[in-house]
Amino acid sequence: MLGYEKLKQLADTALTHSKADQTEIVLQTVDSSLSRFANNTIHQNVFESNATARVRVILGKRTGVAASNDLSAEGIARTVKMARAIAQAQTESPANAPLPESAPAPRVDAFVQRTADCSPETRAHLISRLCKQAASQKLIAAGAFRTDAYEIAVANSLGAFQFHQGTVADLHTVVMNEAGTASGYASASSPDVRAVDGDAVTRTAIDKALRSQNPIALAPGEYTVILEPAAVAMMLQYLAWHTFNALAVQEERSFVRGKRGELLFSPLVNLYDDGAALDGFPSPFDHEGVPRQRVAMIENGVARDVVYDTFTARRDNVQSTGHSLPAPNVQGPLARNLFLAAGDKALAEMIGSVQRGILITRFWYTRVVAPLNVMMTGLTRDGTFLIENGQLSLPVKNLRFTTSYIEALKNIGAVGRDTQLVRDEWFGMNFRAPAVMVERFNFTGVT
Repeated sequence: MLGYEKLKQLADTALTHSKADQTEIVLQTVDSSLSRFANNTIHQNVFESNATARVRVILGKRTGVAASNDLSAEGIARTVKMARAIAQAQTESPANAPLPESAPAPRVDAFVQRTADCSPETRAHLISRLCKQAASQKLIAAGAFRTDAYEIAVANSLGAFQFHQGTVADLHTVVMNEAGTASGYASASSPDVRAVDGDAVTRTAIDKALRSQNPIALAPGEYTVILEPAAVAMMLQYLAWHTFNALAVQEERSFVRGKRGELLFSPLVNLYDDGAALDGFPSPFDHEGVPRQRVAMIENGVARDVVYDTFTARRDNVQSTGHSLPAPNVQGPLARNLFLAAGDKALAEMIGSVQRGILITRFWYTRVVAPLNVMMTGLTRDGTFLIENGQLSLPVKNLRFTTSYIEALKNIGAVGRDTQLVRDEWFGMNFRAPAVMVERFNFTGVT
C-alpha cells in the first residue's frame, strides 16, 4: 500500500511527462493474502504485493493504452511514452470520446485495518476448525480464505484526481463425502474480517453435504425453484453484462432496449447498483475517475435505467453514471455493485409455500445461449434438494437447466428478507442478494 500522497506524486509524474492532448493514469495496488485448503489440510499460503499503472493518452482522434507494474519515475515515464507510441500507430476514430472533467466523488470508508493486518495464523485457526468439524463427520473440506487490502487512484490532465482504499475478506468452502457423491457449499464476504462467520459457513456446508448423500434423479421439466443468494448472484452477473449495460442497449442486444418504463418483471423485483453503499464493498468512482451514481435498474418490476461510461454516455448525449471498466474496453460499462432488494419472506416461509419444487444452492459452469433474453445453460451444484409439501425432502442429482434469466425475473413469486454479500473474484463484482422463489424454471437434463 503506497498511500494517497505517493499515488498523487506518481500521477503528477505521469501527467508531467505526457505531451498528449489528454492523458489519464489509473494506479492500483493490492496486498493480497490467501490460504488454500484441500483434503482437510491447508496446502498453500501465499502473499502478493503488486502495483500497476495504466496510462491512456489521446492524440486527436487516436488513443493508446499501456500498462506496467514498474512504478518508479523512470517506469512511469516509459509507460507514458509507450502509450503515446501506441496512439500514434492507431487509425483515427471519430467516436473517440474525450476524457471526463473533474467531479468530486464521495469519501467512503471501506478500509478495515484488522482485515489488512490479518495474519496467516488467524486464517489458519479458522480453517483448522472448519476442517476438523468436517473430518469428524467423515467429510472432506476444500476452499480458500482471502484477506486483501487495496487502493486505487485515477487522475487525468483535465484536473481529475480520485483516491479510494478498501479491504476484502472472503471465505468459501466445498465439503464433500469421501466418495465425492455428495457436497455442500457455503461462503461469507465482508470488508471486515470479523464479520466473516467461519462457524456459520462450516455448519451450512457440512449440513448440505450430509443432506446430499444418496440423491435421487428428477425428470427434466419446469419446476418451482428457490434460489439461494449464491445462485441469485450469478444470475445478476449475467444480467449486468447483457441487459443493463448501455453498450448492449446501443447495439440492440439488450432486452430492455425501447422498453424502459414498462412493467417487464415481477413487481417484487427491485434491482439497483450503488458503489457507495456501506453494506457492500464500496467503490465510489470508476476507472475514469467518474463518481458512481446509484442506478435503479428495476423498480417494482418496471425497467428503469442502465449504466454508462463516458463513451456510451456521449453516444446518447447523457452523463456517465460512473461505470467504466479499465481502458481499453470493448465490453462497455458494467454494474459491479448490484443489490437485489430484500422482500418480506423468511426462507422457511418460501419453502413452506412450495408443494413440489427444488432448492438450489448455486449454479456452476453457466454459459450464454442467447444474449438478448439472457438464455442460459448450466448446472446446479453443492446442495440441490427436492421440496415436497412445504418441506425439504430428498437430495437431488444435479440438473442441467436451460432457461432465460429474463423470464426468471418475470416469474419471481417471493423474495427473501435476509440478504447475503457475495463476491465474484474473477470479475471483481459484488452482489447483495436474498433468496428468491422462481416459478417455471426449466431443466433440460440430469448430470
